[in-house]
Amino acid sequence: MSAIVKPTPGRPATYADLEAVPPHLVAEIIDGELVTHPRPLPRHTMATFALGGEIGSPFQKGQGGPGGWVFMNEPQLHLGANVLVPDLAGWRRERVAGALDNVGITVSPDWICEVLSPSTAKYDRTSKFRIYHEERVAHLWYIDPQYRTLEVFAWSAAHWTHIANFGDFEDVTAPPFAELTSNLGVLWPFDTPPPSPAST
Repeated sequence: MSAIVKPTPGRPATYADLEAVPPHLVAEIIDGELVTHPRPLPRHTMATFALGGEIGSPFQKGQGGPGGWVFMNEPQLHLGANVLVPDLAGWRRERVAGALDNVGITVSPDWICEVLSPSTAKYDRTSKFRIYHEERVAHLWYIDPQYRTLEVFAWSAAHWTHIANFGDFEDVTAPPFAELTSNLGVLWPFDTPPPSPAST
């Protein structure tokens, strides 16, 4: 379960409060509140690792794709007064060059992926959803390993625009990585795909 901690009543949480959180917890400052939650479950981390591998080679290394991106697992984003830790984030290389010498990154990502878990889904879908829009993150993905789904959103001035939903073992082609088509099943390697029509 996530926990909200207000070190002193009436005082917004500070970075010093965040640094005091034990290392076995993930800590964020969301709308002035210190929010902590446990490290994710294996199903969550497997999906995160697999997605990073799928997009990393073509979009960061340029192997079979255009390159030009930089990706990070659990970066600490300093976006205004908020300190957020998405599961995955990506930047166009030219936007983030020179901004990587501090733990906290102040350049808003071009793409964020949140892998939902029971302890984080509430914040991912409400406060962080709003903050990412305010900070003009161009693309936002939600992956739910429990239900084997991917939701894709794109930024527009008024609100997030829902682009697509994918589920189970569907092939995925989605912005900002539309040059790549990948099967969603790579994110849940221990789940069994349905038999192909030829094998039934």
